[in-house]
Amino acid sequence: MIKKWFFTQLFELNGHPVVAKQLRRFAMSPASRPLIQPFVKMYDLQMQEADQPLDSYKTLHDLFVRHLKEDARPIDASPNAFVSPCDGMLSVVDDLTEDSRFVVKDQSYSVSELLGSHHEAQNYVGGRVMIFYLSPQNYHRVHVPIDGMVRTSYTLGRDSAPVNELGLEYGKRPLTRNYRRVTRITQGKHALEHVMVGALNVNTIVQTNPRREVERGDEFGYFSFGSTVVLICPKDAVTLADDITGPVLMGQRIGYWNS
Repeated sequence: MIKKWFFTQLFELNGHPVVAKQLRRFAMSPASRPLIQPFVKMYDLQMQEADQPLDSYKTLHDLFVRHLKEDARPIDASPNAFVSPCDGMLSVVDDLTEDSRFVVKDQSYSVSELLGSHHEAQNYVGGRVMIFYLSPQNYHRVHVPIDGMVRTSYTLGRDSAPVNELGLEYGKRPLTRNYRRVTRITQGKHALEHVMVGALNVNTIVQTNPRREVERGDEFGYFSFGSTVVLICPKDAVTLADDITGPVLMGQRIGYWNS
C-alpha cells in the first residue's frame, strides 16, 4: 500500500499541467541539445532510419519528433489492410461490455469516458480496443490505419500522467484523464475512433494532417515524448491477424477492415 501511495503521489505531481509546460519549454530550447547524445545512447535510437544526420537536431524535441527515411516503414498494400498507426507494443481487449467498459492493469475504463460521449460509445458495444504503447525508443509520429473520411477531431483532458506499466498500475486511470486527441474516421459502414493519449512530462499532441480524406499510412500527427495510441473499433469491423499482440511497426498489417 505504501508503494502504491508513493507512486500515485509522484505521478500526480509530475502529471500536473504546470510541470508539463516547464518541461516542454526546456525540451524545445537549445539548452536541451547536450542531452541529445546521451538520449540516443540510453534508448538505443535507430538513427540510421532517420531522414537527417544526428548533428542536424537542435533540440531534444526535434530529435524526438524526427521523420524517418521514406523506405523505413513500408505501408502494407493488401486490399482492405488495417495497419498499425505507430511503432509500439500492441495490446488488444476484445468484447467490450454492454456499457463499453474494458480493463487495463486492473483499472476499469469506459469508452464513453475516453471519447467524452456516452452516445457515441454505444456504437462500440461488443467491439474491441487496441492499445499501442510507445516507449522513448520508438518513432513518435502517428499515422492513419485505414483509408477513410475524418468526421470529427477534438481534444479532451488536461493531465500528463505516464502511461507505461508503472503509470497504468499506480496512476489514477491515466487513459481517460490525460490530454488526448479523439478522431473519428469512417470507411464503409463502420467508424473507427483514433485516440492519441499524451503522457508523462511534455504532453504535446500536434495534428499535422488537416485533410478530411485520408489514406492508410498518411501521417496524422506526432507526440512530444511519452505517448499511447488507442484504436476503438465496432463489433465485426476488424479481423485481426493471429497472435498480433506484441511489438509492431507503423505500416505493418495487423488485420483487415471489413468495410
